[in-house]
Amino acid sequence: MSEIAVMGAGSWGTAFGIMCADAGGATTIWSRRAEVATEIETEHRNAAYLPDVVLPEGLAATTDPARALERAQVVVLAVPSVGVQEQLAAWGDAIPGDATLVSLIKGVDVETRRFGSEVIRESLDCDPDRVVVVSGPNLARECAARLPAASVAASPDTARAERVQQAVMAPYFRVYTNADKVGVEVAGAVKNVIALAAGMAHGMGFGDNTKAAVITRGLAEMTRLGVALGGKPLTFSGLAGVGDLVATCTSPQSRNRTVGERIGRGESLEAIIGSMNMVAEGVRSSRAILALAADAGVDLPITEGVVAVCHAGYDPHALVESLLAREAKPEHHGLEGA
Repeated sequence: MSEIAVMGAGSWGTAFGIMCADAGGATTIWSRRAEVATEIETEHRNAAYLPDVVLPEGLAATTDPARALERAQVVVLAVPSVGVQEQLAAWGDAIPGDATLVSLIKGVDVETRRFGSEVIRESLDCDPDRVVVVSGPNLARECAARLPAASVAASPDTARAERVQQAVMAPYFRVYTNADKVGVEVAGAVKNVIALAAGMAHGMGFGDNTKAAVITRGLAEMTRLGVALGGKPLTFSGLAGVGDLVATCTSPQSRNRTVGERIGRGESLEAIIGSMNMVAEGVRSSRAILALAADAGVDLPITEGVVAVCHAGYDPHALVESLLAREAKPEHHGLEGA
């Protein structure tokens, strides 16, 4: 039986812990907040993030990272991208030397332009293939409610990817392996930015045609950037690519889509963020993704527009006009070699 430590007790970390426990692993969730850890252990609930979900009785929780990590064979990093480096500096030395590391981070560090797996690798000075990226259409509430879903565990190290596959593949949660960690990680970050744009379109009252166009052209942006950074084209037609993109752009449960929708309805970003208890990764990551694209010579017009709206006060209605006024091009422009 696998020993699994899930470091982070937010909605996705808790849902992931549920699935690991349901898959048969001895699972412990680490929480910074004592009241959350106590509630998980004694009441089998996490009311702050998943109020309607009953957690498995065998799911343990603690505020002591050393206790959570003591015998862990799989260590799941379920903290926001903005805080992972500081967390690893605090307790990274307690991670067992050969434990497989799992990144649930779907974002890019704004200052260094590093993806989550890169931050983990550099913080722990470990083999990059030791880090497995898990991504896919995995809305936390649905996974926690044990509704059927699927995901991807990505690493060039097949044995580690398969270890994660077995650790979290519950009866209702199917996991596929993929060697293309770069592509999976790019997809997981870019889809959040496109979801902001899809939410804006919905908030401004546009129809399903508009939202479908945003998703489809967002997929083109994701693929162009991913291939330029070393990802494989097929990855973007899979669960971590189009699958996660559709879920995040269309579901009211998606934080990024919700933020975009509220912007489209005229609310200020500052007020929106202040009212939320969870992070919308796309807001923070959008500038770093745009900078990565500029360095790679890749055109990301939707992402550029999201950055303008979120960080430069651009009117989302003007964004729509500017996108529609762009020079006419072939549909597969920039993708011919993909």
